[in-house]
Amino acid sequence: MAIIMGTAGHIDHGKTSLVKALTGIDCDRLQEEKKRGITIELGFAFLDLPGDIRLGVVDVPGHERFVKNMVAGAAGIDFVLLVIAADEGVMPQTREHLEICTLLGIQRGLVALTKVDMVEDEWLELVQEDVRAFLEPTFLAESPLIPVSAHKGIGLENLRQEIAGLAGEFHRDPRSDVFRLPIDRIFTMRGHGTVATGTLVSGTLKVGDDLEIAPNGLKSKVRGLQVHSDSQERAEVGQRTAVNLHGLEVDDLERGMVLSHPGTLYPSATWDLELTCLPSTPKALKHRTQIHFHHGTREILARIYFLDRDKLEPGDTAITQVRFEEPMVGMYGDRCVLRSFSPLRTVAGGKLINPLGRKVKRHSATVARLEALAEAQGDQRILLQLELAGLSGLTFGQLRAVTCLETKELDKQLQLLGGRQEAFLFERDSRTYVHGQLAQELCVSITEYVRDFHRKEPMKQGVSRGALASGWGRKLHPKLFHFVLERTMKQGALTVEGDLFRLPEHKVSLASDQAKLRGVILQAYQQGGLTPPNVKEVLAPLDLEMKEAAPVFRLLQEQGELVKVKEDMFFSVQAMERIKEMVKGFFQDNPELEPADFRTVTGLSRKYTIPLLEYLDKEKMTVRVGDKRRLRS
Repeated sequence: MAIIMGTAGHIDHGKTSLVKALTGIDCDRLQEEKKRGITIELGFAFLDLPGDIRLGVVDVPGHERFVKNMVAGAAGIDFVLLVIAADEGVMPQTREHLEICTLLGIQRGLVALTKVDMVEDEWLELVQEDVRAFLEPTFLAESPLIPVSAHKGIGLENLRQEIAGLAGEFHRDPRSDVFRLPIDRIFTMRGHGTVATGTLVSGTLKVGDDLEIAPNGLKSKVRGLQVHSDSQERAEVGQRTAVNLHGLEVDDLERGMVLSHPGTLYPSATWDLELTCLPSTPKALKHRTQIHFHHGTREILARIYFLDRDKLEPGDTAITQVRFEEPMVGMYGDRCVLRSFSPLRTVAGGKLINPLGRKVKRHSATVARLEALAEAQGDQRILLQLELAGLSGLTFGQLRAVTCLETKELDKQLQLLGGRQEAFLFERDSRTYVHGQLAQELCVSITEYVRDFHRKEPMKQGVSRGALASGWGRKLHPKLFHFVLERTMKQGALTVEGDLFRLPEHKVSLASDQAKLRGVILQAYQQGGLTPPNVKEVLAPLDLEMKEAAPVFRLLQEQGELVKVKEDMFFSVQAMERIKEMVKGFFQDNPELEPADFRTVTGLSRKYTIPLLEYLDKEKMTVRVGDKRRLRS
C-alpha cells in the first residue's frame, strides 16, 4: 500500500535534515537551496517500512515566503510529521503549517522534537510541556512526541518505529475512482521528453492511457510511469508518480494543472464551499474580499461571496461561493486553503461541496440546500446536486465529480432512485439525469400550458408538437422536452391525435351561431363537389369576412371535412378523394400526366387544374418533371 507523509514546521527546524537521516535522500536538490541552506521547493523521498509499505515523503519549505509551496506539497499527504526544534519551540510557521494541515482535513500525524543535542535536559522538559500545551486543541493532541537529533542519530530508530506504526494502522477512506494527479513538478528527461510529477490522489493510471490536462483541455498519452524512481506499468492512489507525457513540452504545463482521463473533470469559474474562518485570523472576512485560493497544487486569485451574511467572523463557518479568474477543476469533498491578499497569511479553509457552482441569489432557498449538501451522504447527495442543477440536469460523469461517489456505487444509487422515481434518465447517449420532483413539476406545467391553450383557442383540436416545443419547451433540452411530453401522456394527462396534443376531456364546442356556420360552409363545399365555390361566394350571403369565419374553416380541416388547396380554395374531403382516384386511374395506363390530361380526366378548368396539380405534388402523390407529372412510387 502507498502512503504519503508530509513534513511541516518552521524554517531551520531541521525538516530536510531529518528526512535525509531517515531515508538517506537529500530533498534539497536546487543549487540555491544548498547555497542558502533553506528549502525553497518541494522535496521528495521514500522510506520502505515493514508490511510491504513504501512510504512517500514530501518535504516542504518552512520559510513564510514559500508557504504556497508548502500548501502544494501538503495537499496530497495522508499524515503529517510536524517538526519543532527543541532550541526554539513553537514558532509562527509551526502554527500556520499546523493550521493548514487542519484545513486540508489531515487527521493523523506525529511530532518530532529536533536538535535535542543542542539543549539541556531541563530545557527539553520545558519545551515538551510547551509543545504539548500547543498541541492540546489540535488533531495532534494525542500523537507521539519523539525527541530526535538528525546530526547525532538520537531517537531516529524510535521515530522510524512510530512512523511504521502509524502507517500500518492507516486506512484510506474510499473516495472517487476518477483518476486525478495534481502536477507539482515539470521537467525534461534526456531521451524521454516531458515529465510531470505529483501525488496520485484518486483512481489509477496505466502506461498507454489517454490523458487530458485540466483545466485547459490539452491532450496527451502516458509514455511511461515511475513510482519512487522505479519504472511501473501502473500507478495507484497514494503513490508519488512521475508521468512521461507524449506530445507535450515543458512550457505547455505548469504547477496546479491536473492530469486526468478525458471527459472526467469539468472546469468551472464558480465553486460552492463550506468555509471556516480560522480563530487566529485577526479580523472578519468581508463579502467580495479578494484572496489567494489554494487547491491541490494550484494557487489562484479569487473573490469570496457570502450567501447569507456580509462577513465571516473568526472561528465561524458558512456556505460561501468562490469565483475565480480562471476555471478550476475539483470534486466534492476536496479541501482548500485561503490566504489573505495582503499581507499574506492563512485566514480560512474549507470543503468543496459543488465544483459546478452557479451564481446564487443571496439569502435565497438555495443556501439551505447547499448547507444540507455539506453533510449529505449517498443518494441524498445525488438528489441535492440534481436539484441545484435544475433544468440542465447532470450527466453521469458530472455526477461523479459533484458527489465523489465511486462509479459502481453511483450507478447503483441512480438505479434505486430511478426505481423510486426520484431521479430520471432523460438522455441515454450522454447519460443525463434530472431530479424526479422537477420532472413531475414539468409534467404539470405542460398540462397547464395545453389547458391554457384550449381556453384561448377553443375552436382548435389541440396544439402541435412544434408549437409546444417552441412555446412551452423553448428553454428545455430537446431530449428533456420529449421525455416530459411522453411521461405526461403515459400519466394520461395529455393525449395525441395525429400531431395535435390535447387534454383528454377537451372537445371542440361551437356556439349555436358557429355551429350553424359550420353546417352552411360544409354543405356549400359538399354540394360544390369538384367545382367548389370560393370563400367569398360562401361568406357573402352570410355578411361575414374570412377573419371571422377562419376558426370554423380551421376546425373543419382539423376534423377532416375540408382540404385546403391554396388561399381561398377549399375542397370537401369527398371531392378530393374522387380527384385522387381519377389521377390514379389515369396512371394505370399512362406513365406521365400533363395539365391537359388532368383537365380531360377531371373535367376541370385551368382555374382548378394548376392549384390541384401543385397540391398533389405537395402531398407527394405526384412529382413534377418539367411540365409533366409522374406518380410517386
